[in-house]
Amino acid sequence: MPPGPEPPSARIDRGAGGDWEVALAGEWRITGRPPAWEPPAEAAPPSRIRLRMDSVTFWDSSLLLYLFGVAGWCQARGAACVTDGLPEKVRGLLDQLTSAHAASQPRDRRQGFLTAVGLATRKVARNATDTFSFIGECFLDSLRAARVPSKFRWRDCLEQMQQCGAMGLPIVSLISFLVGLTLAYQAAVELRQFGADIYVADLVGVSVVREMGPLMAAVIIAGRTGAAFAATLGNMQGDEEIDALLTLGISPVRFLVLPRLLALAVMMPFLALYADAVGTFGGMVVARGILQIPASAYWVEMQTIVAEHDINFGLVKAVVFGILIGLSGCLSGLQADRSAAGVGQATTSAVVRSILLIVVADAIFAVAGNILGL
Repeated sequence: MPPGPEPPSARIDRGAGGDWEVALAGEWRITGRPPAWEPPAEAAPPSRIRLRMDSVTFWDSSLLLYLFGVAGWCQARGAACVTDGLPEKVRGLLDQLTSAHAASQPRDRRQGFLTAVGLATRKVARNATDTFSFIGECFLDSLRAARVPSKFRWRDCLEQMQQCGAMGLPIVSLISFLVGLTLAYQAAVELRQFGADIYVADLVGVSVVREMGPLMAAVIIAGRTGAAFAATLGNMQGDEEIDALLTLGISPVRFLVLPRLLALAVMMPFLALYADAVGTFGGMVVARGILQIPASAYWVEMQTIVAEHDINFGLVKAVVFGILIGLSGCLSGLQADRSAAGVGQATTSAVVRSILLIVVADAIFAVAGNILGL
């Protein structure tokens, strides 16, 4: 019988000065049993390991795996791995294997404090730039629409008025009635201790007309209509309909945003007036049921404290709230990512941004009203 192939071997020679030399020989086949890298356990780690393969008759990837194990062991222990004694092709393949292994290792993706602050600052600056650019574009397109009203999409505007106005009356009715009822009940508990039951009409009238009516209507519309605006425009962004409009030379702001802005600006005062009436009625129900105050007396007393400028003040706030809701909803929709998750994030962003702007604007109105004596 012919002799079998020479088995692979890896002899470790320990020289002077803490250097080792690994001599490779034989045939290295992946189907065989090549030796594993096992340095002497009793010996101190070397400062350098030199590799050579003068007597290797055949080799494949099994040899590369062995050399990779030696190089990894040297790196872990701070020893130098010298590959000058290897053929150039083997060195190149070993370098490729080492680079691929290093690239596949998980990297530390944690951010430092300064990095996180810098990224957050850049994001805020970018969002502020986009917001002011969007507001400026809306203003310029509004001027163009005012000069040429025939090019404005009145049919879309009327449809949006119905959606954000008449279709929102049920939820506005319920919330406004409960808010007026709650205000009157809390006031009744305190005022009846002093025999000032009739002043429940004053408290409910001023609170509802100046603050709670426009504010609650705006919050409801922000959660209902503002989110709908963001979802609609976000879906259009994902379906590339916005890109199609830009390709055709049509401004998305003029085509999609302005009808929605005008619809909200027109319908919000009517919703605020309706919320005032329903909230006042809720307070009247509590005054009649708990304090035994006739409806006529409640109405007359409320007229003595609620003036015309209070109603006008609430209506102006409602118009501003409507514009803020429209801007927030449309901007979030246009900035949405082109995915289902992006539409959900845009809807959430629209609601949160709208409510935040409403509260800030309401605080500004309160301070300005106090300074101007309104």
